[in-house]
Amino acid sequence: MSMEITNVCEYEVIAKQKLPKMIYDYYASGAEDQWTLEENRNAFSRILFRPRILIDVSNIDMTTTVLGFNISMPIMIAPTAMQKMAHPEGEYATARAASAANTIMTLSSWATSSVEEVASTGPGVRFFQLYVYKDRDVVRQLVKRAERAGFKAIVLTVDTPRLGRREADIKNRFTLPPFLTLKNFEDLDLGKMERTNDSGLASYVASQVDRSLSWKDVKWLQTVTSLPIIVKGVMTAEDTRLAIQAGVAGIVVSNHGARQLDYVPATINCLEEVVKAAQDQVPVFLDGGIRRGTDVFKALALGASGVFIGRPVVFALAADGEAGVRKVLQMLRDELELTMALSGCTSLKEITRHHIMTETDMPRTLSRL
Repeated sequence: MSMEITNVCEYEVIAKQKLPKMIYDYYASGAEDQWTLEENRNAFSRILFRPRILIDVSNIDMTTTVLGFNISMPIMIAPTAMQKMAHPEGEYATARAASAANTIMTLSSWATSSVEEVASTGPGVRFFQLYVYKDRDVVRQLVKRAERAGFKAIVLTVDTPRLGRREADIKNRFTLPPFLTLKNFEDLDLGKMERTNDSGLASYVASQVDRSLSWKDVKWLQTVTSLPIIVKGVMTAEDTRLAIQAGVAGIVVSNHGARQLDYVPATINCLEEVVKAAQDQVPVFLDGGIRRGTDVFKALALGASGVFIGRPVVFALAADGEAGVRKVLQMLRDELELTMALSGCTSLKEITRHHIMTETDMPRTLSRL
């Protein structure tokens, strides 16, 4: 099956054919008008290359370091919820694929496999994404469990005081299929999601997730864990400065895959502002809309230290399990290597802002596109 797959987007077509409508729609949809969902992709198409030629590109090094961990490429796996809806092996398959590619997997709080189960798949650098529940004891326990299971960082999602309005989920009365639970919360009796006349997930978030979350809670989290804390969901210079003041170890420029507030810019269009404000004090990462190695290169050229991919992972998982996720990581890796070669870059540090042009650089060229 994987023979004829030549790019990451093809897995989405297969996933749509294979998955029940409620599940495909949950993974695929964005908030409200889905303007940002489209823009997350389209914004990349308005950034063009300025390739440098006649550079010896016979050896290309894509390795990098994230929070001191050496990985094979600047492409990592974003937290995506409930992966066993996509495939019976769910997060186990994703964890093994990430390990095989020697890159980092981020496990969602709302995984259908627990931190202990994912750790049992074998070695690998893994981060744990955290939603802060109203019951802080639940949070404390969860973070301790992630630490004990060998997770290396906490990725704190900060753009979800309430769940965005995803109309497909409302229409489908989305809920977790009855044979699955949110494994990390099972023993705390918070693993089940009720079916409601709305989105079951939205109702669950309203009842469990803390809307009062603020910067003081980031400080509190640092008293609970010694793990580095990365904040995910930053889009402005102002919040970048506050994050650095709060002592975070890294920032993910993210609009939650366009699933929260609609009509925010594409993440690639927020990246430069955040990178400038960070002033090299912490690494800045990007997620949202990455489907090609060219997209990864553009993010790196605008100052990202790496990218996280979400939907491509769940769609490949649905289509072909662990082999699908491995193939997605391999295809993006191969495309990034080719983009570097054709741009005249032999290592990540050679990728600069001069290798691309954005609308601000070339208004006349780009307005015609």
